Amino acid sequence: MPSDRLSALDIAFLCLEGEATPMHMGAVATFRPRGHVDPHRLRSLLAKRAAVIPKLGRRVRSTWPMFGGAQWEKDPDFEAERHIDVHRLCDLYEPDPLAEFASHWIAEPLDTNAPLWNMQIVTGLPGDEFAVLMKFHHALTDGAGAVEVGFGLLDDVAIPVQREVADGPRTPASPLDVLRSGASTAIGQAAESAGIARDVLRAARPYPISPTATVNSTSRKLGFVKIDLADIRYIRKAHGGTTNDVVLAVLAGALRDWMINRGQRADARSLRALVPVSLRGRDARNNGGNVLSGYLCELPVELDDPVDRLAAIRHSMDRNKKAGPSRGAGAIPILANRLPAGIHRLATRMAGMAAPLLFDTVVTNVPLPSRPMTLDGARLRGVYPIVPLAPHQSVGIAVSSYRNTLHIGLQVNGAAVPDIGSLSDAVTKSVAGLYQRCG
Repeated sequence: MPSDRLSALDIAFLCLEGEATPMHMGAVATFRPRGHVDPHRLRSLLAKRAAVIPKLGRRVRSTWPMFGGAQWEKDPDFEAERHIDVHRLCDLYEPDPLAEFASHWIAEPLDTNAPLWNMQIVTGLPGDEFAVLMKFHHALTDGAGAVEVGFGLLDDVAIPVQREVADGPRTPASPLDVLRSGASTAIGQAAESAGIARDVLRAARPYPISPTATVNSTSRKLGFVKIDLADIRYIRKAHGGTTNDVVLAVLAGALRDWMINRGQRADARSLRALVPVSLRGRDARNNGGNVLSGYLCELPVELDDPVDRLAAIRHSMDRNKKAGPSRGAGAIPILANRLPAGIHRLATRMAGMAAPLLFDTVVTNVPLPSRPMTLDGARLRGVYPIVPLAPHQSVGIAVSSYRNTLHIGLQVNGAAVPDIGSLSDAVTKSVAGLYQRCG
């Protein structure tokens, strides 16, 4: 696909966009400077670096006819500084002033007629630290792509580039061979797509209604949780599974306690998480903003024992991995990427309303390199990623690890979840519950 064309999946994210369903992801990165911070100097520095990242200077232009595709075009009026604002925290009476400010900022939709990103430089944090808040529309990039963009804004970070490996001269294929290969690929994709569609229909749960389903709202609240990675590794060593399995088990325990504290039954059914899977390393030819699939993972909130929850999640994720990212109901991004743009423009918003029938929350893991990173010499302290809320869902969770700390970004529908602190506290409590069972 040419790099200036939006993929069908990119268009799908644009079609889901609405005042109460903004489809941008984000991150809150905190930094510890060596001395006084000049936010306006930082703004100029970030603008200078953003200006040379081609993706950030483009806007969407729909192609003709009305229900056709779309492509990226260079914004002739692009000025990076217009996308970067400065704010100083003043209301120190809030339990977490940064989270409070970021909650209002993340709720604001991006202008879809302009380059689809925004940044905020926030000063006034304890210890003279500052934060850089970033949001990118999901049509522009996925989580892995957003990390690459973020690297380009930091000091002297080399971005790994995927290169094709030459294996000697090749004999040009005959037209007949090309035709046969194309037909075989098309038939294989059609069968694969039919299998995904069948699995989606089978996985839908019309009853009981998802406990996280809610009316869409323009209000958002963010919560930030830090966990010592040593604790996660200790739990993994004691009970097995991958680091991601342990994180999912921690989140399952937190959601269980959170539901009980809200007066909801946790034993009615398990919750189900859509876990995005990056396919960027699998197909270097795909230059779309989103190169994704996904797994559906059962979060067994009905189980009281934390070790049993971890075992059940290991089983669910092992089954997903055995099938691979191109099969199963979680592969809906692949299916969406194979539909014509016109179908997305006509039906994606309606299909999005059915998201609670298939999954209850999104849990994404955004890997970061472990080496030290800086911005204008200020040391990066942590990165809290933010995943957009799916339509009619009240909770979205994003996770990243940096150095020795796991950072969890919680985003909730503010009208449905007025107290995000109880969910943040439940995450910490859930880690302790698993840790105590390691003796």
